Amino acid sequence: MTKDVLVSISGMHMGIVSPQPDEEDEPIEVVTPASYYCRNGKHYIIYDEVMEGMAGTVKNKIKITGDDSMEIMRSGGTGTHMVFEKNRKNLTYYKTPYGQMLIGINTKNMEVSVSEDKINVSVDYELDVDHEPLADCKIRMNITSKNSGDFSVLS
Repeated sequence: MTKDVLVSISGMHMGIVSPQPDEEDEPIEVVTPASYYCRNGKHYIIYDEVMEGMAGTVKNKIKITGDDSMEIMRSGGTGTHMVFEKNRKNLTYYKTPYGQMLIGINTKNMEVSVSEDKINVSVDYELDVDHEPLADCKIRMNITSKNSGDFSVLS
């Protein structure tokens, strides 16, 4: 995999009470250039994200270890260190401009596929805030070398 990659991240939260009763759950998707490197068998993806309605950017680092562990570290306008480990619940604090929340991430399933020019990650997890169940969530990531010509938005 080259240093310059494109990352596509799609997230879906099911079970959150919608502000509008007729509103359906819509996936949130980000497609952005990123930097990639592999060190000691761990894959790192680093990119900046502009948040709507917020000044500045959020720096993101994703660390993928094997096929059963992933970490997402965010710093800037929001901050957290989320750990996804298959069949395990992890607690962390999520810092927002409005205060901080204790969140629980109970990873139900995780699949990681690594090839020469592509990494695909699929994570299903339960999210809780202050020990109160909030939503069932899915994250799908496609990390692809920019020069591979094989970049496709989530399959």
